Amino acid sequence: MMNESVQIIPLSNLLIVFIPVAIVLVIYLNWSLNIKEAGYSLTRMLLQLSIIGYLLGVIFDIGNGWVLLLVITIMLFASGWIALRTVEKLRVELLGRALIAIIVGSVSILLLIMLGVLDLEPWYSSQYMIPLAGMIFANSMNCISLSIDRLVSELKRDVGYIEARNAAFQAALIPIVNSLFAVGLVTLPGMMTGQILSGVDPLIAARYQIMVMCMIFGSAGITTAFFLKIVEKKLSSRYS
Repeated sequence: MMNESVQIIPLSNLLIVFIPVAIVLVIYLNWSLNIKEAGYSLTRMLLQLSIIGYLLGVIFDIGNGWVLLLVITIMLFASGWIALRTVEKLRVELLGRALIAIIVGSVSILLLIMLGVLDLEPWYSSQYMIPLAGMIFANSMNCISLSIDRLVSELKRDVGYIEARNAAFQAALIPIVNSLFAVGLVTLPGMMTGQILSGVDPLIAARYQIMVMCMIFGSAGITTAFFLKIVEKKLSSRYS
């Protein structure tokens, strides 16, 4: 019989996981790499997760639709801004297009999942919508980032826009396609692992993971394709 609750990790035990982290930081230092960036990213991770852990508890208790909308909006803008990190000079110019692409390709899929796949009361349950929105936005963000980086590189080599667009789209989706190949064979993804650890029947957990994988592939693909379409005129003229 499976456990009905998640095993709580004491803070003293959690410190053990920082041993391999320290080893990697020593490697950064010995190899004269950018240890400041790695240390900064780790510090941000700790602060962000600690803060969000507290805030999510408050948001779940409130259960207010307007608060949820505010959270989703902040997540949306953050994902659009971070997605363009690889093209600093174009960041401001393309931010609006990135946000539109994420709304069209990702917010629409999120609503499809909440209204059509899950049977929730209310349908905008924050305990489901916020984690699912995080998965969708994060993958769409990464795909936009990979696609715009590859697109600009191709255009700088005087490759035609259609050819550059196709190469950028395919490159952007490589990580997700690889994860589709690997799921169940190499990895048990986060949602499935978390549900199994919390005592959910593995077959039920598998259904949720299928939903998540299809959700991620569909939203990332549609978002990336739409983004590459709406930046065509601006980037074609810029690099012609």
